[in-house]
Amino acid sequence: MTRYTVKQFATLAGVTPRTLHYYDEIGLLQPDAVGENGYRYYGDEAVLRLQQILFFRELDFSLEQIKANLNRPDFDLLQALEGHKRALLAQVERKNHLIHTIDQTVLHLQGEIEMSKKDFYSGFDEEQQKQYEVEVRARWGDEALARTKPWNDYSAGEKNAILADLNKIGLGVAANMDKGIASPEVQQWIDRWYQAINQYFYECSLDVFEALGHGYVEDARFTATYEAIRPGMAAFMDQAMTYYCQAKRKDAG
Repeated sequence: MTRYTVKQFATLAGVTPRTLHYYDEIGLLQPDAVGENGYRYYGDEAVLRLQQILFFRELDFSLEQIKANLNRPDFDLLQALEGHKRALLAQVERKNHLIHTIDQTVLHLQGEIEMSKKDFYSGFDEEQQKQYEVEVRARWGDEALARTKPWNDYSAGEKNAILADLNKIGLGVAANMDKGIASPEVQQWIDRWYQAINQYFYECSLDVFEALGHGYVEDARFTATYEAIRPGMAAFMDQAMTYYCQAKRKDAG
């Protein structure tokens, strides 16, 4: 088995030795052995684990999320690689869509085509909805999404209706935040959110729904979305969804 020193491993992976030391410190990536001279040595298993860390980082996962994923007893490397591939392809698709919107806007400004006002935002409004599928696939794998309905399977009219419904739910939660996470009004909207995810996107268990709520404060992309609606909403959603799941489990006995 090949063994690498910190310097050799850092050079191989294109990271800094300081990064490897930090990953070791937080228990994310530890060396296979430490020599009598204090040198850390990394082997083949570390090579694959670091690749996973870098893929997850590329997808904007926090180090805490990455550590939790990699340490799951049921973590499957091949399944994770497939998840990374789908997530990256989704990013490529979205960027190509946005590039097309740029090209169309340039042609519009040059007077060569006429764009509707809605076309100016093509590629933006769908991204959050598609991201739900990507995020859950990457975290929990294909089995958790066995009954997923891909976003692009919906017609344009259906997409607009879904977006309007989700927006209504978000505004409903925001309007009732002052009443607290346990208030009937908030919990009614959270229930609608749970039902909407199951109806529009994938079969969502209470465990997945609760973890999704945690993602709203752990993932900067989701946090920004909710904070734009109302400051403090990301943390509020996380807490309200956790409360909802706990209540449902209690009711189930």
